[in-house]
Amino acid sequence: MSMGVLVLLAALWGAVAGALLPRAAYRFAVPEGEPWRRWCPAGHAIRGWLGGARCGQCAGGAKDRARAEVRQPMRTDGEERTRADAEEPALTETDAEQPAPAEAETHTSYLPSALLLATVTALACAALATATGTRPELGVWLLLAPAGVLLAAVDLRVQRLPDPLTLPLAAAALGLLGVAALVPEHAGHWATALYGALALGAGYFVLFLINPSGMGFGDVKLALGMGAVLGWYGWPTVLLGTFAGFLLGALYGGALVVARRAGRRTHIPFGPFLVAGALAGLLIGAYAA
Repeated sequence: MSMGVLVLLAALWGAVAGALLPRAAYRFAVPEGEPWRRWCPAGHAIRGWLGGARCGQCAGGAKDRARAEVRQPMRTDGEERTRADAEEPALTETDAEQPAPAEAETHTSYLPSALLLATVTALACAALATATGTRPELGVWLLLAPAGVLLAAVDLRVQRLPDPLTLPLAAAALGLLGVAALVPEHAGHWATALYGALALGAGYFVLFLINPSGMGFGDVKLALGMGAVLGWYGWPTVLLGTFAGFLLGALYGGALVVARRAGRRTHIPFGPFLVAGALAGLLIGAYAA
């Protein structure tokens, strides 16, 4: 398989996987201590965790309203317009409490958008395919990339990294890399991946103990998975990915301070930068392997 075809297939996989993430991002994006969302903003029950950015019942209602508006004849005569207005029922107090169509329309989309998540995931998968080539660990990276994008999206939204995502990600990374280690032509080491997970998790745990307000415990759990993928290519990759994450976080925080959108003690979500730093280190490690 040529490199161009491989990158294209990886990008297509990322686009499809990313387009299925908005529902999970919406359901997981709740403050600490609250249950996962089970209803859309309009109050309709949500079924499943994967899907696009539209609530089916809300979207169906919006389509029905659009059809009704198209079918309604235009009134040009002032007398007919007056007669029609007189025949309309009076607005009751209950009706006044119902949201207007324009307000209800705002409830039909979840955040973030499917297009944004699909684009980010596709770009990440294409970059991983370019750096890794046809080596067997590429399958692991492509399976883990959507989970990393989902975690970053949730953390940006509510500054929370859910346990049902972080802990399974670490276990999946070690398990899948263990399978990749049995396939010929792999370029990493499973033992170093295990040690990298433990080392990075322990390092973030120390930071959490030193400054709990600046480093959340969810970051510690996410560090386990990121340490595993970075450790696959050796300790230099672990150091590089860790440094890249802190550098990106510092640049983002500094930009917010300069723009006067945050203070020196403002807490920012670090999960996206932990994931982005791991991706940067992984790309360099895979390319150099």
